[in-house]
Amino acid sequence: MSEVCARPGATALTRVKSATLHANADPGNARASAKLPAMNAPLYDTARLHALADELIANIRELAVAGWTPATSSNFSQRLDDRHAAITVSGRDKGRLTRDDIMVVDFDGKAVGSDHRPSAETLLHTQLYRRFPEIGCVLHTHSHNQTVASRLYGSAGKVHLAGYELLKAFDGTRTHETELDLPVLPNTQDMPALAAQVETLLDAGTMWGYLIDGHGLYAWGRTMAEARRHLDAFEFLLGCELDLRRLRN
Repeated sequence: MSEVCARPGATALTRVKSATLHANADPGNARASAKLPAMNAPLYDTARLHALADELIANIRELAVAGWTPATSSNFSQRLDDRHAAITVSGRDKGRLTRDDIMVVDFDGKAVGSDHRPSAETLLHTQLYRRFPEIGCVLHTHSHNQTVASRLYGSAGKVHLAGYELLKAFDGTRTHETELDLPVLPNTQDMPALAAQVETLLDAGTMWGYLIDGHGLYAWGRTMAEARRHLDAFEFLLGCELDLRRLRN
């Protein structure tokens, strides 16, 4: 018997049996151990976050150069997964962003894994991700054209766009012989109330953006490229409407 115990294999076998007996004696410990990997799992894919951050930064810099993000204004986001979004940190110079200026929020608009402060308008981003699983990007800018148009058409509650070839830039539009109303919502610091107004508009039919009076434009799409196309189209069409208004007067 002593010879058996002296063999290395027997010692290893003894340790295995001891561990098994210990686990059997305390099932709670075994269950707790089984849960440890799940508890330590990351909340989101950090590699994907970095890729999205790089794409956001590159596109936002272009918009900043165009003058659409004055005085640290504007906010931008992309869907990270089915529960999280990557969004710009509040109050940062949009022409000088780094990865540290992109944070993660859940679809309730709360920061995840960070003490950074997201934009007060985060809920306007996440409501779109929550409602439309296909939406992957939301862009909010404050260009001169967007802000002036929002003031001029605020009382009407919309900017009516019709007959433009560029209306075909909006997904689902196949001809210039169409009409589109770009909503203009009253500005407010009550984000849940504003989000509720947006929900009402979304219930009424397909839309790819809206203005906030005295504020700026929200536009979105399935991808960054589509969201940029919609944003650029709105900007161009608003510029046309403002020029026509001046010429007619």
